[in-house]
Amino acid sequence: MLLPALYNIAEICAKKGLRYVVISPGSRSAPLTLAFARHKAFEKIIVPDERSAAFVALGIAQSIKQTVILICTSGSATLNYAPAVAEAFFQEIPLLLLTADRPNEWIDQQDGQTIRQENVFGKHVKAAFHLPQDYQHPDSLWHINRIINEAINLTQHEQTQPVHINVPIREPFYPKENEEITFDSNVRIIEQIRTIKNPSQIDWQRLMEIEENCPKQLIVVGQMPKNQILLNALPQIERKGIFRIPIVADIIANAYPFGKTISHHDLILMPQSETLKKTLQPDLLITLGKSVLSKSLKQFLRKYPPRYHWHFQEYGYAPDTFQNLTHILPISSEKGLEYYLSYTRKKFQPTSYYEFWISLENKAEKFLQNFFGQEHSFNEFWAFWYILQKLPNKSKLHLANSMPVRYANYLSLAPHQDVEVYANRGTSGIDGSSSTALGAAYVTNEIVTLITGDMAFGYDSNAFWQNRIPENLRVIVLNNEGGGIFRLLPESSRLPEMEEYFETTLKVPIQHIAEGYGLHYQKATDARSLFSILETFFEPSAKAKILEIKTDKYINQSFFEHFKQNWLEKFDF
Repeated sequence: MLLPALYNIAEICAKKGLRYVVISPGSRSAPLTLAFARHKAFEKIIVPDERSAAFVALGIAQSIKQTVILICTSGSATLNYAPAVAEAFFQEIPLLLLTADRPNEWIDQQDGQTIRQENVFGKHVKAAFHLPQDYQHPDSLWHINRIINEAINLTQHEQTQPVHINVPIREPFYPKENEEITFDSNVRIIEQIRTIKNPSQIDWQRLMEIEENCPKQLIVVGQMPKNQILLNALPQIERKGIFRIPIVADIIANAYPFGKTISHHDLILMPQSETLKKTLQPDLLITLGKSVLSKSLKQFLRKYPPRYHWHFQEYGYAPDTFQNLTHILPISSEKGLEYYLSYTRKKFQPTSYYEFWISLENKAEKFLQNFFGQEHSFNEFWAFWYILQKLPNKSKLHLANSMPVRYANYLSLAPHQDVEVYANRGTSGIDGSSSTALGAAYVTNEIVTLITGDMAFGYDSNAFWQNRIPENLRVIVLNNEGGGIFRLLPESSRLPEMEEYFETTLKVPIQHIAEGYGLHYQKATDARSLFSILETFFEPSAKAKILEIKTDKYINQSFFEHFKQNWLEKFDF
């Protein structure tokens, strides 16, 4: 057998519980591809475009919360992983990158498909390894085994980020005709035991002394996957005894199903009222999760800072997003809230601070119901609101960057909807949205809906360039023929260069893309056609579906301005 050390990489991955591998075809990577292709433990997904492949793997790992393997050939193929690798790094999504390479002596010798691949992802991976070129010497075999074990362990413990293994492979690397590839069932496995971090009892008592002197407390939940333990803890925070704390959560925090979350903070914080902002200013801010989507919330907490800011984060560096961090607690969000509940001694009436936040949230909800209940000209924001009402329960929602994720944060989901929400907010790029949603659809029987724009859809149209598209995927494209966000941002909309250099009007052939890849295509150009299509759009089908919603960019702009102005006129605190 030619390269048993490389073949046993698949065996180690299998024994450590990895199940999904996304492979992009290539020659230099043949030994790796064959090892995983012939191993029965893996679900294999073939994606020719490496940039798309990496986002597909990200979508899978994001959904199953387990390490997903990526395999590609040498050269620019490796570089095409970079956007998804950066996204996975900041979202802390576990990927194991296996990139084939030329032998070291051929680097910089003008050989084909040869670049400087060692450490090519720089600081955007948790660790990077370069395998030895000798696959025969006992020390090399020991070294390879140790590296593979260590790399997988790194993806699975503490910050679960991507790890890169660069694999130099010398010719010949194809097996002989009829040569069997076998795996060593006794291959060594190195198991890493997980430890749990907690602040000491003395630390908690000291923190509670601070907490007792902070009547205005606020919890902000950043982006995180749905966490049932956390969802069980949050209502206790809100209802402990007769004590109440307002909980502010973006739509990507997945914290809304339990009850009265403050989810319309983009509306609440829109008025430029000094009195309002000072009334809402907290004494103690407790933050959970990763990045906060809402720009208005970030600006509010920077300008009106709390006296104390605690951040719960078990591992890694703690970001000072609001520029007022005072305490970093090395503990998981769910454990942090559990300890908070057990140590706090507050037993007083619901505070006026809590009641004020809730009254504003109620006003925002009532405003949205009344505003969107009226008849309006057909536009993408209204269409977005209607789509959110129609999302099936127990489904997944992926939001592309730019306007879709912002629209969703203005509107939020209905409290009864059990929908898990995803968005690529690690780097917040428009690339890879379709591929990420497609990856998620591979690993669930639930409906996976992507709401995207025409620019993001066109950018990632190669997502559909593969042999199997999951039939439970639903893609809704808001087509305003360009980067509509620049028309809605006050800073860019007034520029004379806005249309040519920022909005960049383009006609994306959405129907041709959909039909060219064998997907079911539908189009809505008014409210009536949208109503009709959505009656059956989310029902099971033999093919994935794409719905194009065509709107006028000028109407979109005027309606969104009307929406904000109408809220400000009706807002009264």
